[in-house]
Amino acid sequence: MWALRRASGPLKNCSFGVALARSSSLKSESHADDVAGIFKLAMLESFYHAGNISSQPSVRVLSFSSKTHGRSCVDEDDYKAEPGASVSTKSISVSKEDVDDELISEVEVSDYDDEESSGSSLEKLERKTGTTKGASLRGASSALFKAIIGTSSHSLRTVLDKWLEKGKDLGRDEISLTMSNLRSRRMYGRALQLSEWLKNHFPFAERDYAAQVDLIAKVHGLDKAENYVENIPESFRGERVHRTLLANCVVANNIRKAEEVFNKMRDREFALTSFACDQLLLLYSRHDKKKITDVLLLMEKENVKPSPFTYRLLINVKGQTNDLKGMDQIVETMKAEGMEFDLVTKASLARHYLSGGMKEKVEAIAKEMEGGDLKRHRPACKFVLPLYAGLGKADEVRRVWAICMPKPTLSESGAAMEAWGKLKDIKEAEAIFNLMMETGYRIPWKTYLVLLKMYVDNKMPNEAKDLVRRMSDSGCDIGPLIWDALVRLYVEAGEVEKADSFLQKATKKNPQKPMYSSMMAIMEEYAKRGDVHKSEKIFHQTRQAGYVGRARLFRFLITAYINAKAPAYGLRERMEADDIFPDKNLARQLAWVNPFKSTSDSNLLD
Repeated sequence: MWALRRASGPLKNCSFGVALARSSSLKSESHADDVAGIFKLAMLESFYHAGNISSQPSVRVLSFSSKTHGRSCVDEDDYKAEPGASVSTKSISVSKEDVDDELISEVEVSDYDDEESSGSSLEKLERKTGTTKGASLRGASSALFKAIIGTSSHSLRTVLDKWLEKGKDLGRDEISLTMSNLRSRRMYGRALQLSEWLKNHFPFAERDYAAQVDLIAKVHGLDKAENYVENIPESFRGERVHRTLLANCVVANNIRKAEEVFNKMRDREFALTSFACDQLLLLYSRHDKKKITDVLLLMEKENVKPSPFTYRLLINVKGQTNDLKGMDQIVETMKAEGMEFDLVTKASLARHYLSGGMKEKVEAIAKEMEGGDLKRHRPACKFVLPLYAGLGKADEVRRVWAICMPKPTLSESGAAMEAWGKLKDIKEAEAIFNLMMETGYRIPWKTYLVLLKMYVDNKMPNEAKDLVRRMSDSGCDIGPLIWDALVRLYVEAGEVEKADSFLQKATKKNPQKPMYSSMMAIMEEYAKRGDVHKSEKIFHQTRQAGYVGRARLFRFLITAYINAKAPAYGLRERMEADDIFPDKNLARQLAWVNPFKSTSDSNLLD
């Protein structure tokens, strides 16, 4: 059986520990008493059998502190947001089911109740868009917002002062709508200015402080946000403020700081929520899957009810490792708990079944999502389009798209483009894109990204470059996701120097952090060539961008030294400084580049 308890001894830099013990028998009759409540043993057991944690009977003390215990050398999965789209157009309508694309990926973290937890902004938007309030916010206009964007940032305070003097509307609804519009357009700097101005004129509640923490993290970084939290009045420095900081640590993929914030929340004896646990689960699902079970057991011990996102994340973890049996066990647990499967969860299951070659299950789920009448279940269209494409059913894609016409939503249009891309029918995808362009409205950058990825996947460099020029001409934000696609384009064409040069120029022109996958694609090519100098350069730039504590970074760096047949001084110490301890394969590579390794000839002289 599984037993959980507090760590008996103090743990450095950690407010709590989790002790796990496995007995020699999992069939003890007292098991029901030990794990009565949230999680069934089958689900936890599936993680152990998947190799997330040792299955040998043992007792270990674990804490959520990478600094204390170090991180094992594991390859992390790069997180990429899925493309979607929505703006108001004449022939392509916006519905409440749309994931707002230009309105972007950052929803107010502090606005979510404990039951709705997700560090993934795209997931939060998927849930939020089902509400009437969310739909009305996107469709409404704000006079205050128009006044703010109609002036320079230097004169913003003056505009706000005059707005107040004239007695114009500054109610909660107007401010919320303005903030929503600013965030949706990534105008975080102006949103922060507005928040600071409001703080000087109106009393702040904890949710207002939490919103400001979120904006400071986005504009000035985590350190500034953390310092701001320490200066918030004690009475307002509650769980909402800390969970907002935690969510931003997860967005930044900063494992050490996320664990520090989580442990601080435990030190302050805040009630453990599914939101906070989901943040750690999301972070560990990307970087350290061994710790997922620890979080699940902690949730069980503290009687924290898993959210729908918790289950969806666990499904994705099992699906990504092609552990379909383990995924099915989680599904059975959800059914036993009376959980309803929404469209997002069903689509996620279908995608993993598709990757596992279980086409019959995929088709059954797609038909279930249609509900017998797709016209009445219109929200399912954007989910089933890519599924039918994955099954190679072009006729089904045409049937679903015909239902979406003549007024498809932008998310449906993006899904249809993606579907035709999977079917290698670029002309059909371009036709849908041109339909969107004909509306005369500005097309969101993620819609361009869908088509751009098709060009990259099908090795169409001229079309890809032309599309990026059109994006630039239309005033679209060309940011890290677009950079990533172009880096792939250059690297796959064998032009890694062009990829490197392009990324350097892009980051100088637009000071956003490039994606980890972009930098790794370049570094991997340099490593294959044995170019130690350029590999070290990318290694340094990657760390400067905030991507520290990554095993793959060192793996590629060691590969560069091996291929250059050059000794590497101090690499093991550099890894230990980042709390990374090599697995067997990496340890073997380190031995190859060890400048002090002994040889058979040197042993004769000893």
